[in-house]
Amino acid sequence: MDGTIAGRDAVLDQVWQALAVRQAVLLDGPAGIGKTAVWRALVAEATRRGWTVLTCAPTESEMVMPFAALADLLRPLAARITDLPRPQRVAAEAVLLGTDTPEAVVDDRTIGAAVRSLLEGAADGPPVLIAVDDAPWLDPPSERALRFALRRVASQVTTLVASRTTDPAQPAVPLGLDQHPAGRPLVRITLAPLGVGALHHVLRARLGTTLSRPLLARIAHHSDGNPLLAIELGRAVLRLPRLPSPGEDLPVAASMQQLLADALTALPPAGRHAVRLAALCASPTLGDLTAAGIPPAAFDPAEEAGLLAVTPTMVEFAHPVYAAAVRTNIPPGVRRRLHRELADAVADPDERARHLARCTAEPDADVARELAEAADRQRARGAPELAAELHVRSAELTPVGEVEERGRRRLAAARCQFDSGDYSAAGRVADAVADESTGALRAEALLLRAVVAWCADDTELAVSAAARGLAAAPDGTALAGRLHAHLSLFRDAPEPARCDAEAAVRLLSSSDDDRALLSDALLLLMFNEVRTGRPARTELLDRALALEGDDPSWLAGTIPAIWWRSIDEHERSRVRLHRMLRQATARGDEPSQHELIMHLGETELLAGRWAAAEAHIAAARELGEQLGTGLVGETWMAGLLDAYRGRLTQAGQLAGAGLRRADELDDAWCRRINQQLGAFVALSAGRWGEAATAFGRLAATADALGLVEPLALRFEPDWIEACVGAGDLGTAEVVLERLGERHERLPRPWTRLGLARSRVLLASATGVDPSGALDDLAAARAEVPVDVLPLDRARCLLVAGLVHRRARRKRQARDAFTVAAAEFAALGAAAFEDRARTELARVGARTTAPLELTATEARVARLAAQGRTNRLIADTLFISPKTVEANLARVYRKLGISSRAELGAAMANLPEVDG
Repeated sequence: MDGTIAGRDAVLDQVWQALAVRQAVLLDGPAGIGKTAVWRALVAEATRRGWTVLTCAPTESEMVMPFAALADLLRPLAARITDLPRPQRVAAEAVLLGTDTPEAVVDDRTIGAAVRSLLEGAADGPPVLIAVDDAPWLDPPSERALRFALRRVASQVTTLVASRTTDPAQPAVPLGLDQHPAGRPLVRITLAPLGVGALHHVLRARLGTTLSRPLLARIAHHSDGNPLLAIELGRAVLRLPRLPSPGEDLPVAASMQQLLADALTALPPAGRHAVRLAALCASPTLGDLTAAGIPPAAFDPAEEAGLLAVTPTMVEFAHPVYAAAVRTNIPPGVRRRLHRELADAVADPDERARHLARCTAEPDADVARELAEAADRQRARGAPELAAELHVRSAELTPVGEVEERGRRRLAAARCQFDSGDYSAAGRVADAVADESTGALRAEALLLRAVVAWCADDTELAVSAAARGLAAAPDGTALAGRLHAHLSLFRDAPEPARCDAEAAVRLLSSSDDDRALLSDALLLLMFNEVRTGRPARTELLDRALALEGDDPSWLAGTIPAIWWRSIDEHERSRVRLHRMLRQATARGDEPSQHELIMHLGETELLAGRWAAAEAHIAAARELGEQLGTGLVGETWMAGLLDAYRGRLTQAGQLAGAGLRRADELDDAWCRRINQQLGAFVALSAGRWGEAATAFGRLAATADALGLVEPLALRFEPDWIEACVGAGDLGTAEVVLERLGERHERLPRPWTRLGLARSRVLLASATGVDPSGALDDLAAARAEVPVDVLPLDRARCLLVAGLVHRRARRKRQARDAFTVAAAEFAALGAAAFEDRARTELARVGARTTAPLELTATEARVARLAAQGRTNRLIADTLFISPKTVEANLARVYRKLGISSRAELGAAMANLPEVDG
């Protein structure tokens, strides 16, 4: 790259080489060192080469303009906004295209997701350069959205950021660039001071004159090679009556601010007044300044002094340092008066509110109201931090007598702080408002405190705060209903949660403003009624689904999927979870995405789709690490998958670590799931006594919590098997009775299979003729489709084979073990497959010659050997999946094989069968 900036050729080449291989580059150094000049040269080079160049150069005054920097950056991609998913499109139009305030509050996570989508779309074309100058002046909403998006598309774009060094000992890295190098480390280049030769070219270009080398050397020395300071020092020298002689002092000031203060003092009063007003504007337009009584000609002296430039519409300072120095040198009293002048002149109501906030010293009801209205607009546009500041100032300016109004404005500020992710500040303000208030306001403050605690994983505080809020809420109100609804979610014990949900439904049914929360309360009521052992009132579910419309809420939206999973309607659960995941992804709501992916992983584990489950577990782990969660659920599911696949050592280690984590957190849910994992590992390893004891502890944990119906933990058939293996038939019979009651209360495939399997085991162990139980087992398997609970269906065959072997029915045992081994192999359930093959070896392999296959058996076998699933075979041959399964069982028996893997070789030796 050809260098065109004095003294920076090597830097330009170094940076361009890094950008060319998509390395992120950070240019840093003190103010005035020349970062912007280098940045602009690199941007120009990328543009010349045909890259897609997205730039923004924020200033300090623009930090109060939400999404100003982001709008500049993404302007070249504006045409792509119409292709975004609806939530992202609405948000992007509101904050990037300057449309009117949207009907609903714009979540800044949705903006982040929109930015990510736009950048991913742009990355399909030429290389994309994201170039940010003066990164410390990014307005907070733009900074958050960019940080969010860049962390996810770092490998697809190239990033160039210029940033001031404020603390050389602890240099900050803007936008988290050092946290997502995408395999390539961040390139950080600190610009060095310029030498005399380079400064000669800089000063000649900016000042239009050539200084002697001795004078240049002195300027270089006193400016420490900083080009901007050297320029101002050169201007100060040229303002002297004559150039200083070698023995005379230069007009060296203690700082850039003092040099610029001297330059400002040299302006005529009208020019100084105009420059001050422009420096106080977030966006100094000539229209606003003219309305404030400043004609464009008033800026001529400042423009001649090199402080600023006047365009047809704007006043632009030559460097951000200039505007900052002007503001710093305005006396406080003068500054308040200038803000008042601007408040009366600017056209934008939000800009007016900003100036009112700075010029109003005493409480003023009208000003407080204007600030509150401006805060509401900013929150709706996705700028909660700015909205919080305005609400705080509004509360400060609320007259002393309006105590409740002041409290509500402080609470509004806390809600905005919560929206921005500042949970600590939101919690402190909510506590303070609650302590100073009574009645409904206290209840609202405590409800917010409870939600903040819940989001910060402090369940105990969430329940406590919500309960105190309920005590303060007026009886019979929708506010009380909202508190009951949240308490129903926060409580783990099902009976108290059920009571709260019931109260919430009663109190919210007549409130048109709480339809979404009423839907949540109905779901929570049904869910907790089932957990306490009551019959499932699915009419509550239907009513809730009718109320929620197309957008399930975060409070209880996953309950329908959990319910359908618990009754083995995996496809319905899967469809809802994927729909909710698409919506959460469109909104950029990663905590919800994480929860939904976890539910999908558990659903696919139960459905026997372990490859899909593994992908979901990996995705949940990656997202959980980004979010900083504890990875409790992901670890449990990974352990369960390991156990299914025969990796018992790893699964046992994960269960042990999970139990230790549960003890550290005193987390009952974490304890339950890891107790179940540990018990299942022991069962799979044949450690019957250990497994029986562990399952007993798990049951005690669930019972202590009042959980009559553990919708997700299906451990009782396994407990019975462990007890039978350990010889504890008394406990096995008690658990069988418990499982029977569960099935009678809510029949579903897993209870049907588990009950049949357990009865066969107990009949055989107690010396009762198992024939009837075996017939029931066969009927249960036939009732449950092949793609529902495939592991449970195969385990039923394993149990049947064990019973046949003990009864010396070798042929039946061999048939059961053969098909069971094949089904376990198809699933990848290595531990169970090993058990089936071990048992098959005990009864002896078939030694007779293969029997002739029927035409249907041959066609089924050939399709199966090609890798077709039972469902595909059934569709191809126009027969039922049950018929396919029965034909495969006979094929295995006739060919003397035990798995699909052996079908290819066996079928190759048989003649083709016509028809």
